[in-house]
Amino acid sequence: MQALRGPLNYDEEPSRHLSLIINAKDPFNAETPRAALVESYVTPVDMFFKRNHGPIPILDDPQRYRVTVDGLVPKPLLLSMDDIRLLPKYTVTATLQCAGNRRTPMSKTKLVKGVGWDVGAVGNAVWGGAKLSDLLKLASIPENTANTEAGGKHVEFTSVDACEEENGGPYKASVSLLHATNPKADVLLAYEMNGKVLNRDHGYPLRVAIPGVIGARSVKWLDRIDVIANDFQGFFMQKDYKMFPPNVDWDNINWLSRRPLMDFPVQCVICSLEDVCSIGQGKKVNISGYALSGGGRGIERVDVSVDGGETWIEARRYQKNKVPYLADSEECDKWAWVFFELETEIYPPTDIIAKAVDSSANVQPEKVETIWNLRGVLNNSWHVIHANSPAKATHLSL
Repeated sequence: MQALRGPLNYDEEPSRHLSLIINAKDPFNAETPRAALVESYVTPVDMFFKRNHGPIPILDDPQRYRVTVDGLVPKPLLLSMDDIRLLPKYTVTATLQCAGNRRTPMSKTKLVKGVGWDVGAVGNAVWGGAKLSDLLKLASIPENTANTEAGGKHVEFTSVDACEEENGGPYKASVSLLHATNPKADVLLAYEMNGKVLNRDHGYPLRVAIPGVIGARSVKWLDRIDVIANDFQGFFMQKDYKMFPPNVDWDNINWLSRRPLMDFPVQCVICSLEDVCSIGQGKKVNISGYALSGGGRGIERVDVSVDGGETWIEARRYQKNKVPYLADSEECDKWAWVFFELETEIYPPTDIIAKAVDSSANVQPEKVETIWNLRGVLNNSWHVIHANSPAKATHLSL
């Protein structure tokens, strides 16, 4: 079917926005600068973070593109883009976040393995496409099905790409069949991003977009969808994207002792300030950023402290058009991030801290040391900004 022009060949990569912060060149991995994250509720496509495990695929002939639906299904399928566009189209505003977001701060506690992301491996987009549950109906799998008569319990997605970790093999991931067939989970076969056709960096011509779940499961450049008996047994599910306790290292790790990561935890980040900044005594400062939680859980509260955690002030929350946000209201975008802001006086030296609470009362942990793990995933510890007086600081001035 569609093929790469040469295995692991980085000579024909697409152009990218010059403002992106590049964390790895080949394969290309880059994040959005933190200040740019809160400039727009919907992240512009060219500023959306790029997470790759190999070269960006090039299709020989887009008109010949097909996606295979097979495995433990009553009715195997071979579908063109025209076939997929015949299914009802949905648009879902959803935030995707790499599991390694905020890995670099975790490495300051103890070195971890992985791309060195700061706080910008996250973005919010309007995804357009068909629901996976509708496509699986074409394969005679009804909605809200946990297993097929043939024993299928998971849905595996296979990419067209070639990955460094798989020695040139394709990227693969899976979710449970119950998740895939639940129309309320809004799992999309997306062919649009922010109202335009997907570009090469983000999965052209077709990708999976799984709201509320770590970005590693939203497979780009989709080639196959297979219903299988167990979750995908390859590298990206069984030997990566798992979270281990702090005492586990590369000498005593047992990959089988942990399940693959799915929903991401409650998270918030201050984007209006650098981690070390200079602020004049008593200066009014705008503290703003993003907050989100996985699994469709809304943000109930964002608390900000400007005195190192001694006292807390609740920040104002909003989504699109700066309309006040109420967790789980009908007006909110269920799968999308929430912006927060607070203007207050700062008296350095001090630590400015933000922590979020989601609608299930999950709270961010205080210290990164308690959640440190050797892969550096899911760092959702309190976000701390060190504010110094102008004479002492060496970084951003306000």
